[in-house]
Amino acid sequence: MPADVLGYIYAATVAAGGILGYVKAQSIPSLGAGLIFGSVLGYGAYQTSQDPTNIGLSIAATSVLGGIMGYRYYNTGKLMPAGIIAIFSCVVLVKTVVRSFTGAALVTETLNKDSKLT
Repeated sequence: MPADVLGYIYAATVAAGGILGYVKAQSIPSLGAGLIFGSVLGYGAYQTSQDPTNIGLSIAATSVLGGIMGYRYYNTGKLMPAGIIAIFSCVVLVKTVVRSFTGAALVTETLNKDSKLT
């Protein structure tokens, strides 16, 4: 299965955002949240790269982060960074679910071919 490139990009963006928040505003919570969520999302992208139907961790982390950032955007109205991360989270969430269904179909097709050969 090919690597979950968008998942890795999303994880790196979240981690980089946490680092940038620390550099610009000396925000330790931003650094901690960015690195923790980035690490969890990176591991989730690794899991979906290995098995596209193993989406639990990716869905959970993306939903939590998207919800938090969507709430922040709703309260502040600031597109950067909360709105951008909320939108990016929605895109990654949809992509992960679609990848899961196409990956499941590919696994089923491969299993059917293997069973016909024996």
